[in-house]
Amino acid sequence: MANSWKNGDTAGQTGCLPRHIAIIMDGNGRWATQRGLPRTAGHKAGAETFRRIATHCKNRGVRYLTVYAFSTENWRRSADEVRVIMGLLKRYLLEAVDTMERDHIRLHFFGDLTPLSPELRALARETDEITEHLAADDFQANVCLNYGGRDEILRAVRQFAADCTAGTCRPEDLDEGRFSGYLDSRGIPDPELIIRPSGELRLSNFLLWQCAYSEFYFTDTLWPDFDEAELDRAIAEYQKRDRRFGGVKK
Repeated sequence: MANSWKNGDTAGQTGCLPRHIAIIMDGNGRWATQRGLPRTAGHKAGAETFRRIATHCKNRGVRYLTVYAFSTENWRRSADEVRVIMGLLKRYLLEAVDTMERDHIRLHFFGDLTPLSPELRALARETDEITEHLAADDFQANVCLNYGGRDEILRAVRQFAADCTAGTCRPEDLDEGRFSGYLDSRGIPDPELIIRPSGELRLSNFLLWQCAYSEFYFTDTLWPDFDEAELDRAIAEYQKRDRRFGGVKK
């Protein structure tokens, strides 16, 4: 199957490799609980899974990988769990600063980063600066942090309204293309494939605008156990689907 994968995706064709894969990294806490471990151990295992899957996507020729790391609702979790997640993020960002240029990996964040610590925001800015110096066609990982699909849409609407008030655009100018330019994902193609591990069958406020024509793949595998073979199965399933985008197959 791997030899048949191609870059790009065309409406109505099967066998194409998705340019953009998005993953809801779910099941860390349950993975840990099943093993009699604290939930924080699941997040540490899940972080390692993210590294492996990102590398596998890059090696396979996927252009964009977007992962749901921390939602706007996740602040409701215990202070200890949030602290561990933010600590893992810090470690990942420090590693990214050292390796992005060497590995040709661009890194971008979706979400409102203002509630994060000054140190994390500074590291995120540093990765943005490195990304600007990398080639536009290098592999890009997008990390959704303090992100919610509804929050993203509201932030975009507020910015468009502010631009209308400032006189730089008019309400009648708004169309899908212009609105997409206000989203966190501006300049990035919508995901062709969205994967949710852990057996849950919902989006959980993830990429609500961008998923309009995404294909979905659900698996009972918990995220820390999600491996390269599972990703290959998801892509193989995607390749069987007929993407007509509302049209009729000729």
